[in-house]
Amino acid sequence: MPGGRLTYEERREIARGLAEGLTYTEIAKCLGRPISTVTREVIRNGGAGGYQADRAHHATGIRAHRNRSAESQPAPAVRDGQGRNPETIRQLEDDFSTMLVDTGLPRMTARVLACLYTTDSGNLTAAELVQRLQVSPASVSKAVTQLEQQRLIRRERDSRRRRDRYVIDGDIWHRSWLASARRNARLAEVADGGAEVLGPATPAGARLKTMGAILNRLSDDMIRAAERLRGAGGDQ
Repeated sequence: MPGGRLTYEERREIARGLAEGLTYTEIAKCLGRPISTVTREVIRNGGAGGYQADRAHHATGIRAHRNRSAESQPAPAVRDGQGRNPETIRQLEDDFSTMLVDTGLPRMTARVLACLYTTDSGNLTAAELVQRLQVSPASVSKAVTQLEQQRLIRRERDSRRRRDRYVIDGDIWHRSWLASARRNARLAEVADGGAEVLGPATPAGARLKTMGAILNRLSDDMIRAAERLRGAGGDQ
């Protein structure tokens, strides 16, 4: 059957065809096999001048046994310095970054943030991020710029190695939350100004006036919540 393993009788046909001077194409046609199957079989087992059906069949059986043995014995898991399985850590990073994408972050930005969060040091250089994520330096550069703008990471200069390190710490979400509250407050100002320009009594003006009121209330609530949470954390 095309694509299946060659039988012993088929190997004898190949040997007979080679002895008669047939081409690979002619042998393949006689067997009803792809020419690539016949070519690989002959090259792997001594070439046109040294092919023997018995030896080829035996060698194929040995290779198949080795492959089955390798598949049945999974490689031992390599642990990191804390005794953790790196594959488990990678899965955690994938799950974490998927969750962050659902919050609105671009995929690469989420991967960088998840990588920093799951690193014990909490800081990595751009080169280290490139190596860990197996992506281009340009992708990392764009991602860290977006994270800095959102106050989700900060940059520190490593004077000894003369390069920047991107750092995440326990206070990062508090700063990001406050930055979001300030953005809402600025949007509220724009909406209130737009309502005055359009006229609060007009449909468009009323719409912007409502938008401004909601954003102002949201910004105030976010700031108060951040202060409460920070106070609770400081009391612990």
